[in-house]
Amino acid sequence: MKFFVRKKANPAVPIVSLIDILAILLIFFIATTTFKQRKSLVNVALPTSSQMPSARDPVQRVTLAVTKEETIALNEQPVELSELPAILRDLKASNPEAVLELKADKDVSLGFLVKVWDSASQAGLKAGEIPLRIQLKQGQP
Repeated sequence: MKFFVRKKANPAVPIVSLIDILAILLIFFIATTTFKQRKSLVNVALPTSSQMPSARDPVQRVTLAVTKEETIALNEQPVELSELPAILRDLKASNPEAVLELKADKDVSLGFLVKVWDSASQAGLKAGEIPLRIQLKQGQP
Protein backbone atom coordinates (compact mmCIF):
# COMPACT_ATOMS: atom_id res chain seq x y z
CA MET A 1 0.00 0.00 0.00
CA LYS A 2 1.43 3.27 -1.09
CA PHE A 3 0.48 6.41 0.68
CA PHE A 4 0.79 9.72 -0.99
CA VAL A 5 3.23 11.82 1.03
CA ARG A 6 2.95 15.52 0.55
CA LYS A 7 6.17 17.40 0.46
CA LYS A 8 6.23 20.21 2.97
CA ALA A 9 7.18 23.58 1.64
CA ASN A 10 9.95 25.33 3.47
CA PRO A 11 8.71 28.59 4.92
CA ALA A 12 10.47 31.58 3.38
CA VAL A 13 10.32 35.22 4.27
CA PRO A 14 10.68 37.60 1.34
CA ILE A 15 13.53 39.62 2.84
CA VAL A 16 14.15 41.84 -0.19
CA SER A 17 10.80 43.58 0.15
CA LEU A 18 11.33 43.98 3.91
CA ILE A 19 14.64 45.74 3.29
CA ASP A 20 12.92 48.14 0.89
CA ILE A 21 10.23 48.94 3.45
CA LEU A 22 12.86 49.41 6.18
CA ALA A 23 14.80 51.84 3.98
CA ILE A 24 11.66 53.87 3.24
CA LEU A 25 10.76 54.01 6.94
CA LEU A 26 14.30 55.09 7.83
CA ILE A 27 14.20 57.92 5.29
CA PHE A 28 10.77 58.98 6.57
CA PHE A 29 11.87 59.12 10.21
CA ILE A 30 15.07 61.00 9.40
CA ALA A 31 13.19 63.56 7.32
CA THR A 32 10.43 64.16 9.89
CA THR A 33 12.49 64.21 13.07
CA THR A 34 12.44 67.45 15.02
CA PHE A 35 15.45 68.01 17.17
CA LYS A 36 14.94 69.29 20.69
CA GLN A 37 16.35 72.65 21.50
CA ARG A 38 17.98 73.02 24.84
CA LYS A 39 15.61 75.05 26.99
CA SER A 40 16.20 76.55 30.36
CA LEU A 41 14.14 75.50 33.35
CA VAL A 42 14.44 79.03 34.70
CA ASN A 43 12.08 81.38 32.87
CA VAL A 44 13.96 84.64 32.27
CA ALA A 45 12.60 87.31 29.91
CA LEU A 46 15.76 88.85 28.49
CA PRO A 47 15.81 92.40 27.15
CA THR A 48 15.93 92.62 23.37
CA SER A 49 17.97 94.72 20.98
CA SER A 50 17.34 95.38 17.32
CA GLN A 51 20.64 97.15 16.64
CA MET A 52 23.27 94.74 18.01
CA PRO A 53 24.71 92.12 15.66
CA SER A 54 24.24 88.53 16.72
CA ALA A 55 27.16 86.16 16.94
CA ARG A 56 27.37 82.56 18.00
CA ASP A 57 29.75 81.96 20.88
CA PRO A 58 31.57 78.60 20.65
CA VAL A 59 32.46 78.70 24.37
CA GLN A 60 30.17 76.81 26.71
CA ARG A 61 29.28 79.06 29.60
CA VAL A 62 28.03 78.54 33.12
CA THR A 63 24.73 80.39 33.37
CA LEU A 64 23.86 82.57 36.34
CA ALA A 65 20.18 83.44 35.85
CA VAL A 66 18.31 86.12 37.80
CA THR A 67 14.51 86.15 37.50
CA LYS A 68 12.14 89.06 38.04
CA GLU A 69 11.11 87.45 41.35
CA GLU A 70 14.76 87.99 42.42
CA THR A 71 15.64 84.31 42.53
CA ILE A 72 19.06 83.13 41.40
CA ALA A 73 19.90 79.90 39.57
CA LEU A 74 23.38 78.66 38.70
CA ASN A 75 23.12 76.13 35.84
CA GLU A 76 19.43 75.50 36.59
CA GLN A 77 20.11 74.94 40.32
CA PRO A 78 18.51 77.46 42.73
CA VAL A 79 21.02 79.39 44.82
CA GLU A 80 20.52 81.79 47.74
CA LEU A 81 22.18 85.20 47.47
CA SER A 82 24.05 84.63 50.74
CA GLU A 83 25.54 81.34 49.41
CA LEU A 84 26.48 82.75 45.99
CA PRO A 85 30.04 83.98 46.77
CA ALA A 86 31.09 80.61 48.21
CA ILE A 87 29.52 78.66 45.35
CA LEU A 88 31.18 80.88 42.72
CA ARG A 89 34.51 80.58 44.54
CA ASP A 90 34.19 76.77 44.53
CA LEU A 91 33.21 76.81 40.85
CA LYS A 92 36.25 78.90 39.94
CA ALA A 93 38.54 76.66 42.02
CA SER A 94 37.19 73.42 40.55
CA ASN A 95 37.03 74.64 36.94
CA PRO A 96 39.26 77.68 36.27
CA GLU A 97 38.40 77.66 32.53
CA ALA A 98 34.68 78.01 33.23
CA VAL A 99 33.18 81.20 31.82
CA LEU A 100 30.31 82.65 33.80
CA GLU A 101 27.40 84.33 32.00
CA LEU A 102 24.73 86.46 33.65
CA LYS A 103 21.19 86.19 32.29
CA ALA A 104 19.03 88.78 34.01
CA ASP A 105 15.34 89.31 33.48
CA LYS A 106 14.48 92.72 32.05
CA ASP A 107 12.19 93.43 35.01
CA VAL A 108 14.67 92.63 37.80
CA SER A 109 15.59 95.58 40.01
CA LEU A 110 18.97 97.21 39.58
CA GLY A 111 19.59 97.00 43.32
CA PHE A 112 19.33 93.21 43.27
CA LEU A 113 21.65 93.00 40.26
CA VAL A 114 24.21 95.10 42.15
CA LYS A 115 23.99 92.59 45.02
CA VAL A 116 24.66 89.74 42.55
CA TRP A 117 27.65 91.65 41.12
CA ASP A 118 28.94 92.23 44.67
CA SER A 119 28.64 88.50 45.40
CA ALA A 120 30.61 87.74 42.23
CA SER A 121 33.27 90.27 43.26
CA GLN A 122 33.50 88.65 46.70
CA ALA A 123 34.13 85.33 44.94
CA GLY A 124 37.12 86.86 43.13
CA LEU A 125 35.48 87.43 39.75
CA LYS A 126 35.96 90.74 37.99
CA ALA A 127 32.99 92.53 36.47
CA GLY A 128 34.56 92.29 33.00
CA GLU A 129 34.76 88.48 33.26
CA ILE A 130 30.96 88.08 33.46
CA PRO A 131 29.25 88.96 30.18
CA LEU A 132 25.60 89.94 30.22
CA ARG A 133 23.58 88.19 27.49
CA ILE A 134 21.11 90.38 25.61
CA GLN A 135 18.51 88.59 23.52
CA LEU A 136 18.00 89.91 19.99
CA LYS A 137 14.55 90.29 18.49
CA GLN A 138 13.47 87.37 16.34
CA GLY A 139 14.33 87.79 12.66
CA GLN A 140 17.41 89.90 13.28
CA PRO A 141 20.70 88.66 11.71
